[in-house]
Amino acid sequence: MMSASSIISSGKGSRASKVTKGHKKPTPAALKGAIQLAIGYAVGNLSSKPDRDVLMQDFSVVESVFLPSEGSNMTPAHHYPDFRLKTYAPLAFRYFRELFGIKPDDYLYSICNEPLIELSNPGASSSWFYLTSDDEFIIKTVQHKEAEFLQKLLPGYYMNLNQNPRTLLPKFYGLYCIRCGAVTIRVVVMNNVLPRAMRMHYKYDLKGSSYKRRASRKEHTKSSPTFKDLDFQEMHEGLCFDAETHSALMKTLQRDCRVLESFKIMDYSLLLGIHVLDHKVTSRESRRDSRKGQKVLYSTALESIQGTVKDPEPVADDDTFGGIPAKHKDENLLIFLGIIDILQSYRFIKKMEHSWKSLVHDGDTVSVHRPNFYADRFLKFMGSVVFKRILSLRGTSSKRKKNSFCAVKSASQEILSPHKDEWEKKKAQSMDNLEVYSSPTQPDVRPKSAVTFKSTDEENLDSSEETKMVDAPQEAMPLEDDDLSQCQYIFKTSQ
Repeated sequence: MMSASSIISSGKGSRASKVTKGHKKPTPAALKGAIQLAIGYAVGNLSSKPDRDVLMQDFSVVESVFLPSEGSNMTPAHHYPDFRLKTYAPLAFRYFRELFGIKPDDYLYSICNEPLIELSNPGASSSWFYLTSDDEFIIKTVQHKEAEFLQKLLPGYYMNLNQNPRTLLPKFYGLYCIRCGAVTIRVVVMNNVLPRAMRMHYKYDLKGSSYKRRASRKEHTKSSPTFKDLDFQEMHEGLCFDAETHSALMKTLQRDCRVLESFKIMDYSLLLGIHVLDHKVTSRESRRDSRKGQKVLYSTALESIQGTVKDPEPVADDDTFGGIPAKHKDENLLIFLGIIDILQSYRFIKKMEHSWKSLVHDGDTVSVHRPNFYADRFLKFMGSVVFKRILSLRGTSSKRKKNSFCAVKSASQEILSPHKDEWEKKKAQSMDNLEVYSSPTQPDVRPKSAVTFKSTDEENLDSSEETKMVDAPQEAMPLEDDDLSQCQYIFKTSQ
């Protein structure tokens, strides 16, 4: 991790700059002050521009201004070294801030009122981070290629936020370039995923891959280390949520991953913070006051996955800080999460990196991969390993009753099946017997060769014969002429 002081001493920012004579290297404090002054000037300068709809050309606008220390007709005087400021797509980012309910005065107060807090970076990148004192915004340095990619991404980002402001993707509020002496840095202002006021007992950077996805020994020695995928599988057996929360969380992740896939973005991570509620909490009053008066809509983890888009106010400020309730074994947890590092596209260099690593290791375990494969692997890991659903006891009981009922029903059908087969056989035989007395043209009339006049006794005799024929298991034979003659003789004798 490169601190601000190391970047300045090496003369490097997001892109290397050669040190020229006559230029003094700014101190870390001077660089932080220049960042605050630059953002304050850029936002204040927007107040003179009328509100209007964002146009396509607004995404590619870059405004440049020189801010000398003695000031000018357009810029204020300051006690920092002279620097040049570039503001990328100012009208587009103003729209994004308005979409999330950020007022210009609140934005300026958060960034410029108090000194920025420098944070450590556990990742492999050379980026460094500043946090505003009210815990609302993160200011991160980005490379030249990342800044260019973000500007190209803005039209699609604009469309996605219009469709769904509730997302776990980073929320970008501004992009600036500052050249101060021999140092050139590009910074992006984003939402803060992990509130500093809430202690994170565990922090994870998860990608869904396994190659070199374990925290280093140096990281383990830190007071608040950031672990990785293999560490999570060893330290936790999954985080359990109720059915509704689990469904909302996975749907949000699926939607966000498909958006990133459509932009050919990969190598992103899920930043996950876990606060254990059962642990003793200290300095409760300071925690309550640190984020008092939340300024940003949809900025908490719970807001990002639940509710309707048209909620007028952010979640009320309380001890949960918008964390998502969860359980791990017998522990009650609050989960804070967000997708980070989305400015890595699958360019030629990334393709070469994947090919080279695949020669030595299994290509599917390497972090860098095709965007569609990366998204599928990421979602599979989150859905099967990290986030799990708490099964309802009521639903389980009813399911068991249903299964037992089906078993009893199946057994009863097996017992009755022989009797049913025998009954079906008799029914078929009786239907065959009835066909003897039917005719295609007159189905209910006896054949013409039969006696047409019958007495009451003869009808009873015929009835008894038919009943006997239906009940008999053997096949009934049709009446012969001799049988008919015998029937006529019996009839005459009876008379």
